Formats: sequence, structure tokens, C-alpha cells
Amino acid sequence: MSSTPPITRPEPEYEGDYRPADSENPHAHIDPQNARVETTDLAFLTHMADVLNTTLDLQTLLNRTSELVRSIIPYRIFANFLLNDRTNDLRMRFQIGHTPEAARMRFPLGKGVIGQVALTRQPVLINDVTKVEGYISANPNVCSELAVPLIAKNRLIGVLDLESEQPDFFKPEHLHLLTLTASRIAQAIENARLYTRVSRQAETLTVLNEISTELTSILDLDPLLAKVGQLLRRLIDYQMFSIMLLDEKGDTLITRYAWRFGYAQAPMRRISVTSGLVGAAVREWRPINVPDVRKDQRYLPMNAETRSELVVPLFYKERVIGVLDLEHTRVAFFNDDHVRTLTTMAAQVAIAIENARLYQAVKRQEQQLERDIAMAREVQLRLLPTTPPVHKHAEFAVSFLPARAIGGDLYDFLEYAPEQTAIVLGDVSGKAAPAALFAALVSGIMRSAAQQKLAPAAMLAVLNDALQERRLDSQYVVMLFALWNDENRTLQVANSGAVQPIFCRSGESITVKAEGFPLGMFPNATYEEFNVATQPGDAVVFVSDGILDAENEKGEMYGEERLASLLCGSRGLPAQHIAAAILSDVTQFQGAQDRFDDETIIVLRVK
Repeated sequence: MSSTPPITRPEPEYEGDYRPADSENPHAHIDPQNARVETTDLAFLTHMADVLNTTLDLQTLLNRTSELVRSIIPYRIFANFLLNDRTNDLRMRFQIGHTPEAARMRFPLGKGVIGQVALTRQPVLINDVTKVEGYISANPNVCSELAVPLIAKNRLIGVLDLESEQPDFFKPEHLHLLTLTASRIAQAIENARLYTRVSRQAETLTVLNEISTELTSILDLDPLLAKVGQLLRRLIDYQMFSIMLLDEKGDTLITRYAWRFGYAQAPMRRISVTSGLVGAAVREWRPINVPDVRKDQRYLPMNAETRSELVVPLFYKERVIGVLDLEHTRVAFFNDDHVRTLTTMAAQVAIAIENARLYQAVKRQEQQLERDIAMAREVQLRLLPTTPPVHKHAEFAVSFLPARAIGGDLYDFLEYAPEQTAIVLGDVSGKAAPAALFAALVSGIMRSAAQQKLAPAAMLAVLNDALQERRLDSQYVVMLFALWNDENRTLQVANSGAVQPIFCRSGESITVKAEGFPLGMFPNATYEEFNVATQPGDAVVFVSDGILDAENEKGEMYGEERLASLLCGSRGLPAQHIAAAILSDVTQFQGAQDRFDDETIIVLRVK
């Protein structure tokens, strides 16, 4: 085994049509098509045919070939090289007497004795390798070498190579017998390969049928993708694998499943379809098989171990929905059979993915109510102020507890002047997302109108007119709007159907009897406005109906009386403590009973 040497060959005696037509050709001293067959040769060929025809397993065949050759040539070192059509080099498929390092060597056509024999398709016999200029040996003890091409139906299959540690070990008759047997060995190898290929195809079809059955039974996307990775390993021995799906815009591939060296990986990659091998497969609508990614400028270095990569697009109804991406640490690992197998499987995978997506869409519709609630809660929380206002003569506190079913409560503090703050507490009719979205509309209109510094009654009238212009069926708002003047400790109150505020002084509670039509129900509505003069030590509470209407297990409501009693009993506490005490008392009152509405509390304590 070496680089191309000048080769010295024995001069055989030629007789009849055994002599090659061109005696000037040093590689043509034996005509494999017209070799003379002796009686002993015929016996050996018959025996060889019997032995080779009894198996179609390639590895068994190669082993028997070595035994047959040993029966006529007592070699010590033997190798059977087969041609890799994709890489156009020869690789050792079976060997005796070689080191592991030598067994991993590859020979391109025309390189070394092996490559030269494959290129010229002529056998060679070297009696003394030390006399061959430029000879490179994998074994320094080798002295002589005999190599014969394996050709079947005018197609190069590989090379039989024998080496010896003795000079002049191989004889012309050895070359003669190997030449006679080479074509038969080559045909047997080709038959075994064909059988292996057909068997693999049959197994692949069986697995693909099983895959089709299994994939159609999985309707959750993530388990489906994991199952695809497991089933694919039965067909292709990959080392790295990922499934990437296109986003809704169709311009980015997102990794939905990744497997690397025996372990599932957390999906991380997002790759534009304008870059990488995966992007090329999407843009070109075809599989991309790269034998060596280091030589392809399109490759994005994600895994340092990767040498070869196979990417197959997933098609569904004449559009690409993603890709299957396989990687291996071996150069040129993926072949045409892998491409065909993966392409066939990709069609089933794409259908299964779309079925899972449709199932998830249906499932999402069934869960629409929960998502509406979550969205409504998010809208509400964004509308609510994070901190209460700060004044010299007043202390504010807020407590808000949303229910599982969103009721549409909203509260706000609007700065009118350095000494004036508007207090807003409202409740939108309806539940869930529609209520929360309508609350957002009301809040936007109110904040815009607040720039005019309107008094409470005028503000409610403006809001009512605005909602009349934007009228929605069955949507209205109850709201309490109060304006605190810190300079003179007064409170102006107007109400459009919300819970009336409770005022407590010196242990006595008073309900501020402010009333009015809900906003958005009637056109041209007007609202009353009440002025409340306060003094240090007073406390005022504004609550939503979720507080007064809270029920216990007996069906009793919390009510205004209990609220007023708790307010007066805790009026000496800081405002935040008062709000917390009210919420805690309501919770204790309800016990195990579920909340059915939002519970909002605003406390104003005068200093």
C-alpha cells in the first residue's frame, strides 16, 4: 500500500490469445477477459463459485474470500478494498494482518499501489518494494506486494491486496489465479451489496410504515418531534439531529427539537432562511447533502464536531414548513440512500406536524376562556398605577385582588395640580377580555379628558358622551370619580352607579349618597356632585362591588355595614394597614368560597 511507484513486473510467457494486443503496455501482461484456464484452475473456480454463492451477507462473503485466497496463496497480510462512489476513494472493508492505523487509510484513485491498480484496472506484482522509488508502506516489514482489481460488468468494485514480509514471495501463478478469480469475487460482492441494499430498502419501507402509523397517533407537537428523532435513528445512524420549523412570517427557522450524541438538547437556534445550509434547503426547495461542511461557505459553524450534514425540507401543500437537519462527525457520511429515505420520511413528518398544529388550534379554542381571562388580567394590571399619590395632608393606599373570572375593575390616580389628585374607581360590565378591553378604552378617554381639569360631575358627563359615540352593545361602566384638594382637605365626589364611598369620623360612619346612571347607557346624562369637608383622623374608603357582594358558604354577603364597622375600628392605622385589614377580613369571611369578581379597595386617611 503506497503512493504511485514505478512498478517492476515479471515477464510471463505468452501463448495464443493469452498475449495482450499491445505488448508495449506494461500494465497489460495479463488479459483478464481472455485468460487461459487450466484444469486445476477450473477446479478451483468451481469450488470458489460454490463457496461464494452460499451467502449474500457482505461481511461473511469478504471473510470467505480471504479464506479462498489463502487456500492458493499462503499470505500473512491481506486486505479487501472497496470503492466509495461518492468520495471516489478506496477503503479497507476487510483485512488480516494490518494495524488499526493502516486499516483506516484511504486511497484516492491513482494514489499508491491500490489507487494505481484501481485507476488502470490492471493487476501488479512487486517483488521487492525497497527497489520501488517513492514507495510508502503502511508496514515497514513488507517486502513484496500483489494487487488485483475487482471488476464486475466493466465497473470497478475494489482491489484485492496481498503483502508479504519476504521478497519475491508472490509468483506469476499467484497473479494468474487472482486475476481469474477477481471478476467472480467482484460479482459476488456486487450481488451481496445489491442484496444488502434491497434488504435495507425493505426494512426502510417497513419502518416508514410503522412511522406513519405512530406519527399519526401523536397530536402534541413536542412529543411528536421527539418521536420523529427516535424513529429516524432506526433508519439512519446520525449523531446530531434537529427539527426546525418556519415562523409565521416564513423568514426564520426555529429549532423545535434537537438531539446531540445521545441526549436531547434544549432548542436554541434561530436561523434566517437567507443563511446556512438549512436556509439553502428552504430557498432551493431541495435536499442539501454536504460531504464536508468545512469546504462549504454556506455552513454556519454551530457544532465544532460536525463534518457532514444532510438537510431535507418539509413540504406541506406546496409550501415549506421547516427542515430535518442531520449531522455527523465523519466526512461524507450521508449517501443517496439516506437522502431518499429522509425525503420519504419528511413527507410523513410534515403531515404529522400539520395535524398536530391543527389539533393544537382546536385545543386553543377550547381554552379560549382561560386565555381571555389572562389577557384581561394583563390589560387591567397595565392600566393600574403602581404607587398611590403622596400629599402633605392625606395618605392613600390601594389593594387589588383579581378574581379568576375578570370583572373589569379599574382604578387610577390623576394629578390635577400639585395639591389636587383625582381618585377613580370603576367597574366595566361583562367579564374577561371584552370587559378588560373596554376598561382600557374608558381609561384612555378619561386620561385625555383629565387634561381639561374637569370637576367630577363634568368628567362623568364627558365620559358618558364619549362612550355614547363609541357605543358597544351591552357595555357600560359604573364609576366613582372624586377630587381631593390637599390644601383645604376637601373631597368632591360624583358617582355613576358605583359603590358609594363610606366616610368615618370619630367612630361614626356615613355613606356618601352620590348616585347616577352608568356611563354609556343613556345620552345627555347629568351627574350630582357632593363636597365632603374632612379633618385629621378621618378615613374614607372606596370599594368595588366585589367587596360588598363577596359571599360566604352560607350565601351571605359581606355588605356595607361590616365594611363600615371595620373602617371605623381601624381608622387610626396607616392607610395601607387599613386596606390590608379590609381585604383580610373579606377573605376570612368568604372562607373556602371562590371569588367571583375582582376586589378593589382604595383608602384615603386624612392627616
